[in-house]
Amino acid sequence: MPEKDVADSNKHPFRSEENTSKELTELEEISARINTLIDMLHEKGVLDKHIFERTLAMRLHEISKATVFSEMSDQ
Repeated sequence: MPEKDVADSNKHPFRSEENTSKELTELEEISARINTLIDMLHEKGVLDKHIFERTLAMRLHEISKATVFSEMSDQ
């Protein structure tokens, strides 16, 4: 019986030889983590995703406006 190559035994049966993924940026990883957390909290009934999204949109708009006013007052 022929011996198996050690490298062959470490290969995943569903993965191709070609690397089809890329290294995530820190921002992409944090975004994915937060989205996963929000989804899990929503599934458990801890968080209403629609209310969260609406509140987040308002908060981001407030921050954006405050930043513009701050920049205008610096000029």
